[in-house]
This record gives sequence, C-alpha cells and structure tokens, in this order.
Amino acid sequence: MEVGIKRVAFFNPQGNFDRHDSHLTEHPDFGGQLVYVKELAKAMGELGIKVDIVTRLIVDSDWPEFSEPFDFYPDAPNVRIVRIPFGGERFLRKEDLWPYIPEYVDNIYKFYESEGEFPDFVTTHYADGGMAGVLFLKRTGIPFSFTGHSLGAWKKDKLLASGASPEELEKRYRFTVRIYAENMAIKYASFVACSTSQEMNQQYSHPDYNHLPYLHKFKLIPPGINQRIFTTTPGPLDEVIEKYLNEKLSKAPVCRYKLPFIIMSSRVDRKKNHISVVRAFINHEKLINSANLLIVLRGVENVEKWAHESESEAASIVREILNEARGEINRSVFFLNITDQPSLASLYRVASKRDSVFVLPAIYEPFGLAIVEAAACGLKVVATKNGGPSEILANGEGLLVDPEDPKDIAEKLLVALKKFPKERSLELAKRYTWENTARGYLTYISEGLKLEKVSVSEEDVQRFLDLISAIH
Repeated sequence: MEVGIKRVAFFNPQGNFDRHDSHLTEHPDFGGQLVYVKELAKAMGELGIKVDIVTRLIVDSDWPEFSEPFDFYPDAPNVRIVRIPFGGERFLRKEDLWPYIPEYVDNIYKFYESEGEFPDFVTTHYADGGMAGVLFLKRTGIPFSFTGHSLGAWKKDKLLASGASPEELEKRYRFTVRIYAENMAIKYASFVACSTSQEMNQQYSHPDYNHLPYLHKFKLIPPGINQRIFTTTPGPLDEVIEKYLNEKLSKAPVCRYKLPFIIMSSRVDRKKNHISVVRAFINHEKLINSANLLIVLRGVENVEKWAHESESEAASIVREILNEARGEINRSVFFLNITDQPSLASLYRVASKRDSVFVLPAIYEPFGLAIVEAAACGLKVVATKNGGPSEILANGEGLLVDPEDPKDIAEKLLVALKKFPKERSLELAKRYTWENTARGYLTYISEGLKLEKVSVSEEDVQRFLDLISAIH
C-alpha cells in the first residue's frame, strides 16, 4: 500500500454499479466507463487501499438493483459501492444530472461527515464526476484526479458534421455545461489520467479546452483487462456457449457450419458503426464465403420483434442491419444474446478455435479495451484507425481500418482471416493489466498529496451554477 493513502473515493454520479453488473454495457450510461471504474477500484483494493465507488441512489421500479445505499463485490472486500441520494428518486440520463451535481457533492460531504472519516484522495470520472471533484475540493481541500473517458467537444463536432443543429444538440447533450466542467476538472485536478498518448496529446488539444497551462498534469496510465475472465484458459461456460452457437448455426446451409467468425460485440450505438461492417461483409463475395458474421446483443432473444417494437437508438440501428442483410440473416449473419463478460469471453475462446476475428469499427474509439479482451482469448483483431486502437496495435498486433470505407474493412478482415497469425494478438494481454493501472494511479496520487493545496475560485463555481440554472 502506498504510504499516506488509506481510502480513495471514486466519483461516478452517472450509470450505476451493483454486485451483479446489471445493465453493464447495454445502455449509454452503463458503458466502458463503468467497467473501467469497477476494475480499477478492485485492483486498487487488492493493493490494500479502501475504495468507495460513490454513485447515485435510484428508487425506481425499472431499476430495482440500485435502491440500497450500499453494495459490494463478493471478490473485493476492500471495495464498497456507496449510493448517494440526489436528483430525486427516478433514473435520469447523465445529461439530465447536471442541475443536481451540487446536491450530489453536498450529500457526499454529509455522508463522510457522518462516518467521521473522509477519503485521502478522490478520482473523478467523466465531466460530471470531474465537476463534482472541483466542488468537493472547494469544500474539503481534498485533492482529486480527472479521467475524462470521452470529451464533449469531439462528440459535439462529429454530431454537428452529421447535420444536427446546434440547438438540438445543446438541448439533448448539454455540451456547454459539459465542456465547461471538463475545463474546470483539468484546471483543478492534481493530475489528468489518459489512456493513450493520442488522448493526451491530441484529444485535449481541441480548441475548446484550455489545456496548455496544465500540460504537466497529463499522465499516461493505460487501462487493463480482467485477466481472470479474458484468457485462453477454458472456462465453465465454454461448452454452454458452443452449444448455443451450434444451435444458431443449425439454421444456416451446411457449407457454413465450420466457417470462422467475424465478431462485433460493442454496445449497439451509432458511433460504434456496426452498419459499416455489415455492408462490407454483405457486399464482398470472397469475404461472405469465408466467414459468418456474429453480432452480439445483450438481453435480446427475438431480434426482429424487439427491433420493430422498440423506439431506442439501438433498435433503429438493428432495423437498418436487418434491412441491409435481409437475405443473409441466419444464413451468414447471426445475432447472439450474450449477457455477461464470462459468457462473452467463452464466445471468444470458442470462436478462436476457428481462427476467428474480432472487429471494432467505431467512427472514433477513445481507447478500445474490447480489442485487448478479445485478443486475450485468442481472437485476431481488426479495429478503427481513429483513436486509441492505433496506439494499442502500434506494434502490429492487429490490423487498422478506415471505419468509413467498407472496401478497406472488407479487405483487412479477409487478410486477418486468411493470413494474420493470432499469436501476434496474444501479446496484447501481457501489457494491459488492472494492477499496472492501479499502481500508475497510486504513484500519481502519492505525488498529488504532496502538492500545495489548491484554492477553487468563487467565480469558477458561480459560472457553473449559472450554467446549470439555465437548464430546463
């Protein structure tokens, strides 16, 4: 354990955490950020640090998992989930939490005051957590780090480029307050944790961020994977998943039974860009004759019924896929209902026996931990060139593609299937461990505790309060 560090709080007001990982990765507020926070917290706990994941108490019949003030992970005795009441009882999208961040911080203060012990340091996550760290620093003097996970300015630019109006985007995504909060988090954090040098040197260089005075704060701390789950060692679910997969394939022509797979398992989201791979696959005769395409959904068994009855963005994307691949559904294109990480790892291992390929075609991917998870189970990997994957695969452990060029995607997938040695991909798992990530954080936390105390200006706080008071 690092000297002087007994307890660290993780501020993550959005989404939620519970011992069963309910809803994890199936909702925009429950994406990779929550996996990152959970795994980092557990790894820090294994190093002897007491860790609190401080999130939101929700009393809502649609979200019953989050109604108790405390929760825990059975394999992490040093980690507790602390749910703080704020913003009413019902579930709220992260974009609708902004007016309640001061209440979140007030109630965190009251919670620790009632316990008689405050954390030594706070790690904050996403813009809302970062701003909470600023307000908590002002009230307590306790320093914090900021991990952005994704940055609002880049998302705003991409959505504007797609033709959305600034007014619509502001109403839905609250970009003004988000980008302001990100700037405040950068300004007052002891350090800013970045997953890749590309994130550190390019993403924060966007003109909307005043990063230049704070370059010394940016620290490269790559994330890890859960190597107990994502491994080539056979797991207890492998036979179950193999049987499930064979049942799916039984609907296809016999000639397709033994083909390798191309697997997409990202959350179905517009920016994850599933449709480009579908088009690349459907329209490339050699590729479609060389593999089956598997698209992982979570909690959806009857895909057609769900896609046509649900009004969600995910359902809209799946409708597009169904229309695009109409003649190939259950022939060469299959949907799988995989509900948890152990099952996903089993799918990867089963597929790796056929020299299969994992593909991550996102328009932009901040890091790309899913690449490392798939590679650790023996899959070859193909990923977007935009963002973190270009750094993860810098030594040739996988192939990079232009996510907006179906021809490039098809040709690289074919190379991966036919010529790429999967032994290269296995090298990734050796580099990305959560223990290494936790040790990186603790090194910079120790340094942060030695820094001179920072004073948060009244003007900066008042500007934030003015911004959130304007949200209706």
